[in-house]
Amino acid sequence: MADKLKRLVIVESPTKATKIAGYLGDGYIVESSRGHVRDLPTGAAEVPAKYKGQPWARTGVNVDEGFQPLYVVAADKKATIKDLKSKLAGVDELLLATDGDREGEAIAWHLLEELKPKVPALRMVFHEITPSAIEEAVKNPRALDTDLVDAQETRRILDRLYGYEVSPVLWKKVMPRLSAGRVQSVATRLVVDRERERIAFVPASYWDLDAVLDGGAEADPRSFPARLTTVGGSKIAQGRDFDASGRVTNQTAVILDEAGAKSLAEAIEGGSLAVASVEAKPYTRRPYEPFRTTTMQQEAGRKLGFTAQRAMSVAQELYEKGFITYMRTDSVTLAASAIQAARAQVAELFGESYLPEKPRYYASKVKNAQEAHEAIRPAGDAFQHPDRTGLVGDAFKLYQLIWRRTLASQMADARGEQMTVRIDARLAAPVELATGTVTEAELTASGRTIVFHGFLKAYVAGSDDAAAASDDSQARLPQLTQGQEVHAESVTAAGHETKPPARYTEPSLVAKLEELEIGRPSTYASIIRTITARDYVFKKGSALVPTWLAFAVTRLLEEHFSKLVDYKFTAELEELLDEIAAGDADRLEVLTEFYRGPDGSEHQGLHALVNELGEIDARELSTFPIADSGINVRVGRYGTYVEDSEGKRANVPEDVAPDGLTVEYAQELLSQPLDAEHELGVDPDTGLMVVAKNGRYGPYVTEVLPEDAPKSRKPRTGSLFKSMSLDSVDLETAKKLMGLPRVVGADAEGVEITAQNGRYGPYLKKGTDSRSLTSEEQIFDITLDEALAIYAQPKQRGRAAAAPPLKEFGEDPVSGKPTVLKSGRFGPYVTDGETNATLRRDDDPDAVTPQRAFELLAEKRAKGPAKKPVRKKAPAKKAPAKKATTRKTPAKKTTTE
Repeated sequence: MADKLKRLVIVESPTKATKIAGYLGDGYIVESSRGHVRDLPTGAAEVPAKYKGQPWARTGVNVDEGFQPLYVVAADKKATIKDLKSKLAGVDELLLATDGDREGEAIAWHLLEELKPKVPALRMVFHEITPSAIEEAVKNPRALDTDLVDAQETRRILDRLYGYEVSPVLWKKVMPRLSAGRVQSVATRLVVDRERERIAFVPASYWDLDAVLDGGAEADPRSFPARLTTVGGSKIAQGRDFDASGRVTNQTAVILDEAGAKSLAEAIEGGSLAVASVEAKPYTRRPYEPFRTTTMQQEAGRKLGFTAQRAMSVAQELYEKGFITYMRTDSVTLAASAIQAARAQVAELFGESYLPEKPRYYASKVKNAQEAHEAIRPAGDAFQHPDRTGLVGDAFKLYQLIWRRTLASQMADARGEQMTVRIDARLAAPVELATGTVTEAELTASGRTIVFHGFLKAYVAGSDDAAAASDDSQARLPQLTQGQEVHAESVTAAGHETKPPARYTEPSLVAKLEELEIGRPSTYASIIRTITARDYVFKKGSALVPTWLAFAVTRLLEEHFSKLVDYKFTAELEELLDEIAAGDADRLEVLTEFYRGPDGSEHQGLHALVNELGEIDARELSTFPIADSGINVRVGRYGTYVEDSEGKRANVPEDVAPDGLTVEYAQELLSQPLDAEHELGVDPDTGLMVVAKNGRYGPYVTEVLPEDAPKSRKPRTGSLFKSMSLDSVDLETAKKLMGLPRVVGADAEGVEITAQNGRYGPYLKKGTDSRSLTSEEQIFDITLDEALAIYAQPKQRGRAAAAPPLKEFGEDPVSGKPTVLKSGRFGPYVTDGETNATLRRDDDPDAVTPQRAFELLAEKRAKGPAKKPVRKKAPAKKAPAKKATTRKTPAKKTTTE
């Protein structure tokens, strides 16, 4: 590839740089920018001195001068910029090889602005990291696409203005340090809306019958399942026949109760059954389209248990190492060479019969899909078989998933037969139901026979609906004929209750966001990560559960910023960003309408919405009545609590879902209300009354000081041990608790040893030397000799020797090292000896599976090591102002050379 020119190639990541450098050889210097090199300031300290005091400096966007952004180079990127400039000084050409999407284009523009090259500078774009793709990209560079830059910059400015203008309202009216976001708040609203549906849901009860029928000695299989569908010519009510209020929607349907269902079961089992009809239809299924970003995230979640963030992290790794094509794409198209590679591998692995006569082509259904990209597929003109890649762990699993999906997209249809059998039942005796007397019923058996698996041989898609997951594995039915007698082996009556709508999981929330055309595929993982990190959502298993804090925030936004959390408005704004990227919309017009409001329109822009709020009752916003019980749940600055009409309060445990906070549960919590107290008696040593209370941080005991006690005097207090309760604690125990820390004695050198309870459990303390105790009770009864014996042992890792693992999971698929669950200072965590990952709030230590343990470790590795604080030496002289730039609106399609 080398010629006489010397070129500097800049990519985003070191991994990518190393891979590409191996393909380019001499004449090329390949360096990494390590992501973005500059951004809007994140705090007042980053705003250069000359801009401090400007009314717009807080946001970093000058809204009065064409929404010019203020960019600053991050402290940890200054060395990178300096190094790139030195490398640039010795080359003849600059090739900016950042990703070929909006964000990659923006990074390239920022690099140009900072490096100010005096040599030709062009964009080098590729969608897979293979020798042929890199060679093609070098031969065909292009100019910077300023429309893509404008689109990305507009998104960044919109997000900054939204977050910096709306978040302070949340701080004042709900709780400090909250955040609002253009897409994050809408995603939170979706999760809250679903929980509201669950809270309002009224279950309905119904019964039905399942039968196992015998088709006779000639039948294969002899036994097959069937279900009661009608009695006396009327349909039997199923769950789908009830609405969310528990009312039946099909007025002609028969709702069976327990007595009626059991009577019918006996009458059918003792009656006569005959086949009324047999209907067989041919069954054909076409393959799934190749992966795009969202479908990959969803399937990785369903099949591999990955979070959206984990799926994108592993995909990024696979892309940078040259195993797959670019993983941020809306496209489902495949290059001609990829189709040929897939068909060749299908023929090799499955045979010619699994190949359709012609290649399959797919068109994206996603609005404004970036068709310049390909679908996500194995890289290269010949796909590597997963078993020959050398990949392990999550990387292997995801590559195999992508490989299978790509092959399946070029395979033949699955073919089979769908069969429905209706069976008439004459009851052994008439049955009295609420609708009248019945003497006959009808059962239905459905089954599917696959005669040619086609693409299903390579890939079967997952489903968010458990009932739909068996789509490709329905029961096989025997060959039956009309009029043929069958017999009931068993008929079972089963009671059911309708279920509320399922909570979103990460895959189903991604699917919903895409359906509503909100956000972009590349942002979904960070959106879910953000709403989880902000305590708006927590996980219960795989379900996303909103907190009451999310309810309060969503209510405020709906009532005072309704447009900003409107699903349609958010989707329309996304479409405008796509139009900017295509050169069909003006960046300044879009920003002006969003911030100022459309000219001549009654709709307010962001600025007016924030500055013309009027009075907001913060308490009312954070108060939610529980049915008509007179009990309210409230979001306070120190957590969520319930309060009744008498003012009694009780904390709500963090892991209780909003739909689980029923009237009965609230009453149970209030039976030990917050700040409620009962007297334990008078301490004879002090003459003060001692009381037990339930406080914000748990139950405790304290003494009641006289009203004339000086303000400097503080009452003695003591938290109850975990083994204690407010009902069982007595005065003597309370005195012991208030007397902690307890002096055990002194060692031979006269150093005092105390026993006390701390944040991480009970322990002994001698000077600065602490040692853990095995139980809280030891605080009261440990002797000096026992304490000295503990101190005589060598100290290991903190206060005591490391405890044995709570669980063992086997070898981690990535590191190959034994993985265990341990108890640590900050709670239970999993470790393979190299990486430690703390369990999430919704992870039950007793229920953690090996797969979950490996996922937690993988997520921790993906985040990388924690950044160490940078210690700066005081400068000898006044430091120059931080470098900054304000961007002018560029002319369309300008070329930087």
